[in-house]
Amino acid sequence: MGDQKRHKILMVSDFFYPNFGGVENHIYYLSQCLLKLSHKVVVLTHAYGNRSGVRYMTGGLKVYYIPWKSFLMQNTLPTFYGTLPIMRTILIREKITLVHGHQAFSTLCHEALMHARTMGYKVVFTDHSLYGFADVGSIHMNKVLQFTLADVSQAICVSHTSKENTVLRSGLPPEKVFVIPNAVDTAMFRPAPEKLSQDEIVIVVISRLVYRKGADLLVEVIPEVCRLFPNDLVRFIVGGDGPKRVRLEEMREKNSLQDRVEMPGVVPHARVQSVLISGHIFLNSSLTEAFCIAILEAASCGLLTVSTRVGGVPEVLPDDMIVLAEPDPSDMVRAITKAISILPKIDPQVMHLRMKKLYSWHDVAKRTEIVYDRALGCPNQNLIDRLSRYLPCGSWAGKLFCLVMIIDFLFCRLLQLWQPTEDIEEAPDFSLPNSQCLEFKEGGSLRSRRVSS
Repeated sequence: MGDQKRHKILMVSDFFYPNFGGVENHIYYLSQCLLKLSHKVVVLTHAYGNRSGVRYMTGGLKVYYIPWKSFLMQNTLPTFYGTLPIMRTILIREKITLVHGHQAFSTLCHEALMHARTMGYKVVFTDHSLYGFADVGSIHMNKVLQFTLADVSQAICVSHTSKENTVLRSGLPPEKVFVIPNAVDTAMFRPAPEKLSQDEIVIVVISRLVYRKGADLLVEVIPEVCRLFPNDLVRFIVGGDGPKRVRLEEMREKNSLQDRVEMPGVVPHARVQSVLISGHIFLNSSLTEAFCIAILEAASCGLLTVSTRVGGVPEVLPDDMIVLAEPDPSDMVRAITKAISILPKIDPQVMHLRMKKLYSWHDVAKRTEIVYDRALGCPNQNLIDRLSRYLPCGSWAGKLFCLVMIIDFLFCRLLQLWQPTEDIEEAPDFSLPNSQCLEFKEGGSLRSRRVSS
């Protein structure tokens, strides 16, 4: 790939390794595939414990863990302008050409996109979640999203439902929003070598035990399923932790289901596959979901999925690989009963091969590459033209947003006088030999190492 087509991308989010989740996996796997397409990728996130400074991960992926501590739910404290000096230095030092922010409630993402646009960079935003319109938290977040996306070059959503939600919340023109789904590492999530016996059906749940993930539904569904299938015909494994774990433990005690409901707690990502292949059915009870990567991982391991019909979930799998139900206890019990009846027709190996054809991170990277090309093709605009995009955001909010951007512009010019661009040393590009990349991939583990200067 020639230099004229080689992108130099800065991925920004509060959510990255060593934290685990859908956003973290998306950034990691997308970055790895973009590196293999000969692009340069750098990740920017906040410090996690003693993990601070610059680290290199698999394939030579460079990660800046800037010395900001998480404030709430792994998010950094909003400072508006506090991150501009260090972000400016990283953007210039790494010779970045495009900034890609992830997740609507990532403070670092919003600030990075704002500063990048002030400095004249093209920016892309990926939304991974669905939000409402009525409660106070959603109204506040939607206004912040409207501010950030008012001047974004292009946007990506992980499902068509997510695209509709983002367009309605932010007022972004639909033609600027692309739909690129998540994918799954099928080399890591493989089914058991031999098909499990169906003398005892094991239903697996791996999720954060919070309200949004439908933990309260599980409290009502599990006892009813155990009542319908006595004599230990059905058993549950509920992996995960959260504030709703207490309710599940109380349910287990109240109904004397200690032998039929196993609760191992938090399941490390490296052990998720081993837990999944011990079951026959994967149960997802989320109340809202833009795109559930956990469903892909379960299907890749050969499990039949039962899920609530919410958000972008109906778009994830073909109808013969998933049984959908309304987020209602009685309908979920019906769906589980139906799934148990069709289990004999399910071949885990065939399902795994279908998932390899349906979802590929390489395909996600190729499609994201097209979005980057579109973003870099957008015309450059001066400050006055950019401010005109913020004024329609509200009678008072639009003026406030303009003031925020004017101050950011002046602060950036002040930094340019204090430390000119030519005084910032550019970092040499670094990549691992292909043999090392393959060795890491086949190992199926994530490795990082500190790089001392």
